[in-house]
Amino acid sequence: MNTKKMIINAILIAIGVILHISAPSIGLPAQPDFAVAMLFIIMILNKDYKTTLFAGIIIGIFTAMTTKTPGGQLPNILDKLITCNVMYFVLLPLRDKINKNIQAAVVLLFGTMLSGLTFLLSLATIYGIEGSILVPIVAVVVPTSLVNLVVGVIIYKIVERAIKQTKFKMN
Repeated sequence: MNTKKMIINAILIAIGVILHISAPSIGLPAQPDFAVAMLFIIMILNKDYKTTLFAGIIIGIFTAMTTKTPGGQLPNILDKLITCNVMYFVLLPLRDKINKNIQAAVVLLFGTMLSGLTFLLSLATIYGIEGSILVPIVAVVVPTSLVNLVVGVIIYKIVERAIKQTKFKMN
């Protein structure tokens, strides 16, 4: 991986973490996870697995350090690690066949749902939380996925345009 590509990915990760820290709850019981949205943008811009895995691990660590959920540190790391791997393989057959805007929409929506579900299941498993997680899925994961879809597509278009202006090839 060349230095310019590494710097661009590092900047995108930093922006994702800043957005993760500063994101308001927007009337939801939890805040949108813009760091995972940035992870998906990095995955779309970079085709290689190594970049996806490194970005997933780094974003998982940063979101674990900044989580507002009690006990959410390990579930954040597990969630990002599992989500980046699954979504990489979901994205693989879509590359070169489907428009990148549609790829972004698919990955942002379903990836955020997977991320939220993975986070809640790992939180419940690790800490032995009793009861149904259906309520948090409906109340938090689904609305957060929709917010990540809208905001993530906007961020993707901004990032895509900025990279196009520099005439730099990410792939």
